[in-house]
Formats: sequence, structure tokens, C-alpha cells
Amino acid sequence: MIIDKAKEVLKIEADSILQLTKKIGVSFETLVNAICNSRGRVIISGIGKSGLIAKKIVATLVSTGTNSMFLHPVEALHGDLGMVSKEDVFIAISNSGETSELNQLLPVIKDIGCRLAGFTGNLNSTMAKSCDIVIDTGVEKEACPFNMAPTSSTTAQLAMGDALAVVLITKKKFKKSDFMKSHPGGMLGQRLSCRVGEIMFETSTSPWVLTGSLMSLAIEQMEKFKLGAVIVLDKEKKLKGIITDGDIRHCIADNQTDLKTQTVDTVMSSNPHALYAESFLYEALNLMEKYQITVLPIVDKDNRIDGLLHLHDILGKGSFQFNGGVNE
Repeated sequence: MIIDKAKEVLKIEADSILQLTKKIGVSFETLVNAICNSRGRVIISGIGKSGLIAKKIVATLVSTGTNSMFLHPVEALHGDLGMVSKEDVFIAISNSGETSELNQLLPVIKDIGCRLAGFTGNLNSTMAKSCDIVIDTGVEKEACPFNMAPTSSTTAQLAMGDALAVVLITKKKFKKSDFMKSHPGGMLGQRLSCRVGEIMFETSTSPWVLTGSLMSLAIEQMEKFKLGAVIVLDKEKKLKGIITDGDIRHCIADNQTDLKTQTVDTVMSSNPHALYAESFLYEALNLMEKYQITVLPIVDKDNRIDGLLHLHDILGKGSFQFNGGVNE
């Protein structure tokens, strides 16, 4: 009985979230665009359980690049309204739409000049009529057997907030490196705040050949080190180019049957993107994402090779450990 009841609750709440997919429309898109075009913050307000959901949505928005804050409706009417400006986007959350403390606040917010949006399950409510943008978060029933305790309704509010935050990540082109700046203590932040030199493959353990070498030697080096690329250097060990698995595939696709007898100079990409060993890993990740590459040569100030950095090692698939050790 206990397990069956728990499963029933989860099914009711899951169904409530799925029903939201039928309710997302133009109003949601309007809210996203309003936030992206705003020069202010997203201010979210609610009371009781909806207030707790509002705080969670704010936390998610802040950590993913959208400047946000929670405003308690009662505190707002007792001095905290000074934190609200006309450049802000204000989101009110109330399932019934008849929360008196919140509805008392909304006309004042409108007078300030904010764009006003509401998450509510009652599209005919006082709150809905006060808002410029209304997002329907209504559910058929609560998971509570008395249909009273906020369960499905708060789950729906939270899910809609997550949908908003994730869409804004895409719309604002928020990157993993941006996430790191908001999470310096997290595992991803810990890794990305390290220097390239801490995890790169040094020259002695990196595949490289000199200009003028045959492609047969380059392929041999690629097979030996299995990093998907080989660096091309001049006699002073300065970076001249790089050859990747993709370059070789392109040659094969072009029916270059004499590939192994060609020199690396005819296949390599000249003047490849590179970084310094003292660069941060988030800089490397940004560069790799921007140019859709997985391997970066690492050079010194004179363009002499220092090593090679692979995307997998940035993301934790290599031998790097946060304690500075190495997986054997």
C-alpha cells in the first residue's frame, strides 16, 4: 500500500507537468523576450508554498546568468519596494490567483512601470487580470488525497520556472564557462578555474612531427598517442600547423590515395588556434566551443610548443584529479 500510494503521487505530479506542454504558447515566448530585452532584473514574488517555489526559481535563474531576486509581498509593502525599478520584469506566483497580499502589491508594481507576469492556475483570477503576461500553471488535481495541500500545483510552478531558466540559457547563449563563474566551489567550477598547464599533455607525451615529414609518420604518431591530432612544428619547435582525424577523413573523401607519401605541409591546417599554459581552462573551453574543435596546441610567448590539450580532459574524462593527483 505504501509503495503503491507513493507511485500514485509521482504519477499524478508527472502527469501535471506533462499537461503543461499543452499550455505553453505565445505568452511564454513573450515573457522570455521581455526578460532578454530588459535592462533590469527578474523579480519574483509569492507567499507560502508559492513563495518557496519563487525562491527556488530565483536561485536557478541567478546561477544560469539571469539577474534575479525574490521579493516577499508583505516586506515589499513595508519598504522593500525601493528595490524595484521600471526596468525590471516582475513575476507573481499564485495557484489560485487570489492571494490577497500579492494582489495588494500588483497595482503598486504596475505603477512603477514593470512588465508584469503571473504564474497561476486560475486564468480568470484577480492576479491574472492584473498581469500583462499570464502563464498557465494550472493542474487538474493535487496529489494530496483531500485535494488541498499544494503538491501538483507547486511541482507545476517549479517545472515552469525550470523551463523558463533553461530557455533563457539557450536564448542568452550562456556557456559552461559562464556557469563556472557562478559556481566557483562546484566540481565543474573547480575544474574550469584551473590552468591549462595543470592538465595538458606536455610535449614529451604529445604527438608531433616536423614540417616536411611524410604523412606516414604523422599517422604513426596519431596512432601511438591516440589524441585525434598531431602537431606540426618547424626546426625551432615553433607551431606551424595541426592535422586532425577530420583532416585525414577529408583527404580520403577526396580520393587522395597517395596520402601516406604526401608531406604534412599539404594536409595540415596552418596557424591553428592555440593557448598558453597559464590560460584558464574556461578560456580553452570557450575557444573549443566557438570553433568546434577538440584539441588545442599549447605554446609559449614565442610560439614554441609546450603541449597539447584535449576537450575530454577539460570535462573530466582524462587523468586529472581535483587534488592534483593522477589516476593510475
